[in-house]
Formats: sequence, C-alpha cells, structure tokens
Amino acid sequence: MLNFVPSFGKETLRTTAVTPQFEQHMDYVDFIHLNVLEKKVLNNSEVSVQYLCSKPCIINLEAVASSEFRTGVPVYRRRWKDEKNLYISRTRKVHLKFPSIMVYRDDYIIRNSIIVHSVIVYAWLSHKSVSSYDVEQNEDYQDAVAKNYTFLEAVPPFERPYKDHKVCLQWGADYLWMLQANRIPQCPHESDGVQILNFIYASSGEKTGIMKKFEQFENRELETVRQHQIDYPMFTVSIWLYLLHHCEKDLCGILYFIDPKEMYSTPAVFLNEEGYVHIQMHLMRGDDLAVKTSFSLPLKQWFRLDLSFKGGQVEVSTVGKNLKRHHHQSFTFREDFYYDDTAGYFVLGGSGYVNGIEAFFGPVKYYRLNVLETEQISNPLHDKETVEQIELYYERCMDIQEIVYEYRYIVRQGEKALRNCYYENYYLELIYKYGEKSKCDAFMWGKELREKYHTLFKLLQEMDFSAPDVLEDGSDTVLEVGRRIFEKVAKGLSSADGLSNMGSSVPLLVDSSCCGYHKASYFLAVIFETGLGVSVDHTKGLLYSLVGAQGNERLAVMNLGYKHYQGINNYPLDLELSYAYYSNIAIKTSLDQHTIKGEQAFVETIRLMDDELLKAQTKENGDVFMWLKHEATRGNAAAQQRLAQMLFWGQQGVAKNPEAAIEWYAKGAIETEDPVLIYDYAIVLFKGQGVKKNTKLALELMKKAAAKGLPQAVNGLGWYYHNFKRDYRKAAEHWLIAEELGNPDASYNLGVLYLDGIYPGVPGRNQTVAARYFYKAAQGGHIEGTLRCSLYYITGNMEDFPRDPEKAVIWAKHIAEKNGYLGHVIRKALNAYLELSWHEALLHYVLAAETGIEVSQSNLAHICEERPDLARKYLATDCVWRYYNFSVSQVNAPSFAYLKMGDFYYYGYQNQSKDLELSMRMYAQAALEGDSQGFFNLALVIEEGNSIPSYILDHLEIDRALHSTNTSLLQELYYRCWNNSNQESISPCSLALLYFYMRVFWNNILQSTLIYFMGTFLLSILVAFAVQYFQALSAHNSPGTRSEPSSDEPSSSGNSNEDATRLVQQDESTFSNNLSQQQSNPQNPLVTS
Repeated sequence: MLNFVPSFGKETLRTTAVTPQFEQHMDYVDFIHLNVLEKKVLNNSEVSVQYLCSKPCIINLEAVASSEFRTGVPVYRRRWKDEKNLYISRTRKVHLKFPSIMVYRDDYIIRNSIIVHSVIVYAWLSHKSVSSYDVEQNEDYQDAVAKNYTFLEAVPPFERPYKDHKVCLQWGADYLWMLQANRIPQCPHESDGVQILNFIYASSGEKTGIMKKFEQFENRELETVRQHQIDYPMFTVSIWLYLLHHCEKDLCGILYFIDPKEMYSTPAVFLNEEGYVHIQMHLMRGDDLAVKTSFSLPLKQWFRLDLSFKGGQVEVSTVGKNLKRHHHQSFTFREDFYYDDTAGYFVLGGSGYVNGIEAFFGPVKYYRLNVLETEQISNPLHDKETVEQIELYYERCMDIQEIVYEYRYIVRQGEKALRNCYYENYYLELIYKYGEKSKCDAFMWGKELREKYHTLFKLLQEMDFSAPDVLEDGSDTVLEVGRRIFEKVAKGLSSADGLSNMGSSVPLLVDSSCCGYHKASYFLAVIFETGLGVSVDHTKGLLYSLVGAQGNERLAVMNLGYKHYQGINNYPLDLELSYAYYSNIAIKTSLDQHTIKGEQAFVETIRLMDDELLKAQTKENGDVFMWLKHEATRGNAAAQQRLAQMLFWGQQGVAKNPEAAIEWYAKGAIETEDPVLIYDYAIVLFKGQGVKKNTKLALELMKKAAAKGLPQAVNGLGWYYHNFKRDYRKAAEHWLIAEELGNPDASYNLGVLYLDGIYPGVPGRNQTVAARYFYKAAQGGHIEGTLRCSLYYITGNMEDFPRDPEKAVIWAKHIAEKNGYLGHVIRKALNAYLELSWHEALLHYVLAAETGIEVSQSNLAHICEERPDLARKYLATDCVWRYYNFSVSQVNAPSFAYLKMGDFYYYGYQNQSKDLELSMRMYAQAALEGDSQGFFNLALVIEEGNSIPSYILDHLEIDRALHSTNTSLLQELYYRCWNNSNQESISPCSLALLYFYMRVFWNNILQSTLIYFMGTFLLSILVAFAVQYFQALSAHNSPGTRSEPSSDEPSSSGNSNEDATRLVQQDESTFSNNLSQQQSNPQNPLVTS
C-alpha cells in the first residue's frame, strides 16, 4: 500500500507577479505553467512548459522525489536560457528522465526497485544575467520571478514495466530469469488501519484490560515504511469513551504500550485525578518524557479521544457524538521518540502495572503508519442503540440515587429531632424503641417524579433507616437500599410460584441496579437475554451485562467473557476481550479463596443424572454429616479432615462455617497426630483465618507435619522463612525439597524468587527460569501459576510462551470458574433441586449456566427435559436445545451431551432440521470421550446404509485402508463399543458384537462350497423321487392290467423276502401317492379311498 500525495485540481499554480521596469510593457507579466499529459512517474514523461519572460531569463525544471528511505531527493534537473523572445509566450516540451529503480520493475539487473511516495516537478524562471548561467543555482526557487509546481502519481513496483537493458545475459542466467519473470508476487491485502476494539468493553477500574499484539506487516512495502518510522513515529489512535469517574489515585490506564522489558514505551496515555490526559513517550536516548493536557475529559457522555503522533509533534483532540471538536491541543518536542509497535504489546485499560479507567470503551481504531486529521478518521459508533441505552441508564440512576440520598437525609433529620424530645419523656422513648419506625409521608418531590418512581418511593417508606447496617455515608446508604430491594425481589422469585411475578419484579431490580447493587444488574441481564418470564430483549440484556461487569459483579463479568469466547448471542468472537473479563475474575478467585467472608461455596461438579453423587449431598442435620461428625468425635482422622474441609469451604451441601471447621482442625491436630490436619491448623494460625494469629504455635505444628514427610508442610516452612524471616536461602532449600516431592506451591514459590531476583547465588532477575517454574506449578493445578502462564500466552513476551490467545482464555477461564461466589449460586440451585423447589432451581441454574459453567448448562437442560411444562412457561428460548448446544461447545463437555445433540441432529429436533454429518460428529466426539454408546450409534448409522466421512474416521484413529469395507468397519466399531463398556456383565455392546459375529458366520456358510454340494445332492434326490412317482402313477392307471400272484414257487426264502419287500414298497408308494392326490384335489370324485 502506497501513500500517495493528493494532487487537488491536478495542477497547483503559485505565480508571483513582478512589476516590469519598462513602462511600455506594463501589460506583460512573467509567468510559467506546467502541463503533464500523464501525471504518473514514467520514464520519458512528457512535460509541456509554457512561460513568458519580460527580461532575459533562465528557465529551471527540477523533479524531487520522496521514498520510504529519504525525502526531497532531486532526481531530474534541466535548465535553459531565453534572451531573445521577450514578451512572447513560448512552450517547450521536455522529456523527464528518472532513475531506473523509480520507473521499472525488479529484474535480473535491477534487483530492488524503490517505493516512491511522491514526485513533485518544480518549474521557475529568474532574471539572472546570462553570464551567470553556468553558475550553480540550487537555492533560487524562492527568489524566482515566477514559479509553479505539479505532482506526479507514483506507480507501485509491480505495476511498472520491465526495462530493456539491451544487454545479452548468459544462457543460464537468462533461463533462470525467464522462469520467474512473469510471476508477480501477490502482496496480501493489508491496511495500516487496524480496529483494536469493535465492541463495547466495560472497564471496572481493575488491573485487567485488553491486550493486543501487532506483528510485522506481510506486505513488504508497508513493513519497509514501518521500520523507517521507528525513530520518526507517524501514527494515529482514536478511542471512544464513556467515562464514569476520574482516576481515584495517581494515574489510570487508557492506552499504553509495554515493551519486551516490561517497561512503558511510546505511547502511554493515562487519566489523572483531575481528569486531565497524561501522555508519556519513550525517547531514542532511553529516558521518558511526559506532558499533560490543559483540558479535562468529560464525565457520563460519549466522546472520542483522538491522538496523533508525527515525529516530535503530538496532537490531542476530543470529539462529541456529533463529530464536532470540543477540545484540541498540540505539543511539539525537539526530541526524537522511539516507536516500534511490534516489540511488545498494547493495553487498553488496566494491567498488572496500573489500574484501568472506570469507563466503557467504544470502538478503538489505530492507524499504524499515518497521521490523520479529525475529519479523516473513520471510527464510527456502530451499536448506537446500546450507546443510547447506556446514557439513558445512568441518567435514570442519577435521579434514583438522588432520591434515595435525600429521602434518607429527611428521615434521619426527623428522627434526630424526635430523639431530642424522647430524652425528656420516658413514654416517648419507649414508643421510639418499640413502636413503628419513622416514615416520610410528606414528599418534597413533585407528582410527576413520584409517579415515575412510585415503586421506589413505596419501598423507601417500608425501610427502616435507623438500622445499624445503614451507615452515615450517603453512597453506602444508596448501596444498602439497593441490597435490600434485591434481597426482597430474590426471595419472592425463589418462592413456589415466584417466576410468575417476574413482570412486577423487573422495575424493582432496575432500581436496585441503579443503587449500585449489581447482582440485580446480572439478574436483569439473564432475564432479558433468555426471556425468563418476560420477552427476549437482547439490547437490554447486553446493557445490564455491561453495567454489571463495569460494577465488578463477578457473574456478569464471566457472562461477557464466555459470550465473547464462544461468539454467541450476537456477541462477536474476540479472544482478547474475553481474556480481559476472565482474567479479572481469575485474579479475584485467588483473592476470594483467602477471604472467609462473603457468600461463597466450593465449586463442585455434581450432575443431576448422577444418583450416587446426589445421595452424597447433605446438610448439617443430614445422615452423611451426622455420621461424619460421630466418627470425628470418636477420633477418626479421616472423618475429622473431611468434616473440617466441608465446613471450611462449604462443600457437599454444608453451609460454610470457618469457625466450626477450625475447631475440628485443632481437635484433629492435637488428638490424632494426622499430618494433614496439623498442616491445615498451622496455616489458619499463621494467617489468622477465623482464629487469633499464633505464629509460634503455627511454626511448631508446621515443623511437626514436615517431619512426617508432608510435602505441603515442607513448602510451608519455606513460606515461613520467606515471609517472616526474609531468609531466602532457607526458603529456597525447603522449596526445592518440596518440589521434588511434587508440591506445585513450591514450584511457584521458586519461580517468584527468580522473578524478584532474590534467588540465592543468582544475580538479577531471570524471567525465563521463573516462567518455567510457573508452568510446572500450573500443570499441578496452582492458581497463581496458571494465571501467570495465561498472561504469558496473551502477551507473547516470553520466549518459551508463543502468543496463543485461545490458550490464555482457556487457562484464565479454568481459574475463574473456581470462584466461590459462583459456587454459591450453583449450590443454591442444587439445594433447590433436591428440595423440589423448581422455580428457585430453574432461576439459579439459568444464572449459573449463562456464565459458561458447563455442569450448570447440562443440568439446566436436564431440568427442562424433566419439567418441559416449566421451561415452556417461563423461558422464551428453547431451553433443551440451547443449553445442550452450549454444553457441547465447551472443552470439558460430558459424553451424554454429545449423544443428546447427536440424536437431535439425527432425528431432527422441533424446529431444527436434520443433519446427518453433524450427528455423526457428535457421536464420534462422545466415542472419543470413552462412551461406548458413541461407537454403538456410529455402527447403527452404517447399518442403516450411511457412510462415515473420512475425517471423522481419522479423528477416531480408524485406518480407512485397513477397514475399507462396511463389514470391517462395523467389526471395529462394535469391538470398540464392547471394549469401552462394562465387560463383566452383559451389555448392549456385547450382544451387538455377538450378533454381528453370528451374521458374519452365517453369511460365510451361505457363500461356502459345502452349501453348493449339499444343494446339488438335495436337488438330485428330489428329481429321483419325482421320476419314480410319475412311473408308478402311469403303471397304476393303465387299462386291463391287474396284478396277479406269480405261478412259480419261490425257490428260496431270499427271493420271497425281496418280493414281499417290493410289494410292501409298492403298496406304500401307491398309498402315499393317492393320499397326496387326495390332499391336493379334495373335490375330485374319481379318487376314492
């Protein structure tokens, strides 16, 4: 892609008139015009120069070219003098001769033609003396009597002709050249304009953001330009923002570049506490330079921030929705900036180095090679409906927050006045203490406002603002009101017929959301997204998802991360955006696990189809819990350990109770000498979780557990020496031992020593070795290690971790899905299901499923199959299809979900059409998961006359060459089916395999030579019987013939016997034949018995 300089109007005339000295020629003015027939940079381009001289003059013609290497290089010069033709307009044609590398293609001799950006042809005349003609006149253009210039358009290298060099090449060289002469390299279609962000991003002000890395241009021309602009940056960035607050502390990140050494580079754009833009650049000499705008960025309105960098000049502008400029400021520096956008990565929002801004990012456009004016930037706000909804939401919320704050103030003032009276009257004091609480019935607000927010005013009247949980601080009061509204709505929705009241609950949830309680925001997002009791509204669903995520509601953040990871429900597939959301919750998951407060529960994979796991669920008064408690009381170490874990983490249906868990840890550590219990108790003593810190006792217990060979206890001793004693040598010694024992915590801790540069005997930081330890820890399931590796994969800044955004998302998602607040919602859904509270179970499973938790998606689909009436009544989406479909899109999908979707595609599901190939893909995936039913279903597909595509067989690792026939393929599938099923009992696969072998055996018999001979033998016997029958029939029916005994005496007994036997045979034969005739002809009167 070339940067052409536009030639507006084809010609630009810059003629300076000079007053003649001779009065008789006052009407003549010197001029010079240029006329180019074809305004392109071609060899022998013809230029027509028209001029008029009032004195003897010298005419100059010069062509100046600019390329990616240099600018303002003279490439052609021509001059001539005119002394005689005064006051006469003359025209002279000139053929421009340019260097070959500018006008011809690469060939065997011209190896590298240059990319020309522009060529300017200058023409001027001067009244110099003719005697000075031979003197150099390089700088007389500005002093010319008349001057003019025009632009020539550059021709791309591969559109230029070949040059006829008029030389003879050697035969070999000529042949090699002819082989590639007509092969025009196809440069990939690339533009320097890159859309960094297309969709709205909710930045919560945390240390997470969108990370983008740019590679070198594939287009040679663009890449050459980029490399030559490293020391003279020319780029433009355009960012749409809806800013909610200015930075609370120091600086907050808007857009900045991180180099391979993890340092800020050019550009680094931040927001400060006053709302001014802080811009930092990295200089060529190595240090940094920063400036600050004189204007601040507006709050709660959409605007576009445009920044352009051209060498040492920085332009900053803000533009409104109407694209009118609000502010503009320029900064000029004499220093050279360093800028290489491929040596590192960009960050939008926060990162590990700085918090992000509290805002919504709109589209972000980045022009890598060009400096554009505000009017030239193409970066529109695409989703205008959502943009307007965000503005309307915050306008409404400002009214609600103001009403709540003022109402609370009025009630408090009234209570304060009454309280002063109560101190003087004991009766009134008792009324205040035990009577009805104060209300504000006389509203100071107008009728219109009261009608608009009538549900809010009604709720405010019902609230007790004298309660201790309503603090003096106004913002906390507003949040507390939001919490109370939400809890009231959630309780109603969880009742027996709660979902039928969804229509009246939505306005209350909106009020709760506006008060800053963003659990309500996520409820609203799911309600509108799925049509839970209301009509589906994707715009409102997106609005409340964004609002909830910006307010740091964990489930709302995960919902957006999941939707962008899968690219579903009109959310664009964007792995970097998905990672920004998932990494936020992954970081919180690590912190939440160290916090015993809050509504958290351990995330367990419990499927509603697994009866064994469902039976194991219990409560504090359940049989399983009571039995464990009984065994723990008797001193059973395993029971004590399990009971303490259940209570500490809130597992298996037991409510989280850290205090009770610590009692069992202490009892087990003292009584049973179990190393795990000793270690767990030592940890809570070290950290003071639910118990007073006791470092001395904790150290004793940790050493005791380590002496018993417990790897995590050995790691714990290293942790003690690192954190409490700062003895890194002893810490490293213990961690090396623990790592050899397979402890992932030790691997991570060793990585930290290398990363911080404090590993004993190793000078400086070593990020490469640290990353290897982090990876080893991640392989062992370590949360922080996994987070570190996901960061390496998204940035691509580590040598051993090539950039892989998808892997980064998968690893961050894996950690985020362990979050305790999500586990609490899943536990509430499961408990409701076990108690047959269908409305509550449906509600909470929908909330969990929309965050992308696979087990909740398959469980919700199961509920919708089990209670189709409930799903049809309250969900506007097809619940079974939607959530089984979501389930099979996950990396950890269960095999039964693949089988379900395979059946849906095979038979057709409601409004969904049949798709045999998709069905086979689902069955194959179930088979790969080790499910025998998948192989069985694939075999049935073949039995019904269908064929399996070769890529599916390759996926199953079935060699098509070895199994070229359907019989061979069926045998392989049935065998794998039997091999993956329970071989100790009779299964459908074993019966199918037996039946298959019987069929093969029978078919082989039918096709054998034995059957051929047996058939021939039976046929000959039948023929013999038929001949004998017709002979006997003809003898019996002959006229005048009768049978008489022989007159000859028998000579011996043998002959007699033969005759008797023959007679008997004949009689039997006759009788048999007659009988057969009777049976075949029962109506024939000629036949008698």
